[in-house]
Amino acid sequence: MLRRKVLVFGVMSFLVLLGSSCGYRFSPGGEHIDPVIKRVYVDNFSNRTSEAELEVIFRNAFLDQFRRSTRFRLAESRDQADAVLRGGMNSVSTGHLSYTRADIATEERLTVVMDVSFEANPELVERGKPVIIWKDPGFSGYRDYRVSQGNPFVTDQNRRAALQLLAEDMAQRAFRALMSGF
Repeated sequence: MLRRKVLVFGVMSFLVLLGSSCGYRFSPGGEHIDPVIKRVYVDNFSNRTSEAELEVIFRNAFLDQFRRSTRFRLAESRDQADAVLRGGMNSVSTGHLSYTRADIATEERLTVVMDVSFEANPELVERGKPVIIWKDPGFSGYRDYRVSQGNPFVTDQNRRAALQLLAEDMAQRAFRALMSGF
């Protein structure tokens, strides 16, 4: 009889503790986004930099990120979408990061700054609710890459690979921020 009371008390205590937890979760679920938003269109990104095709690289990274999502499906056009992701490439810069003893650069840092926003289709939004769900006008990231001494072709390949990895990283970070409501 006493064992049973102790067991019941233990189970009840566990359930009370479980129910009173803070609710913190490690993976964002996007619960703050209206469930009616299911189809997303990733709009063409603008490019205000001198870097050719920068907007294409980043848009493709964002498209891939939404393709991996279980929360959203990609729409073929703005008209078919419940929400639109917009982006604009503001700046891309490269700076020397490390040098040899002869002051020759051996590593560089590539930095990109962009605008990104996630906007609901105004026709789906109830009056008084915001159309812009998430926005970051100065979203930035950087990636380091090696500089090849005497072979600019290798340096250019390293830079392009760093740019691709940076686009993927920024798309993933933006998606996480969007889904977590930050």
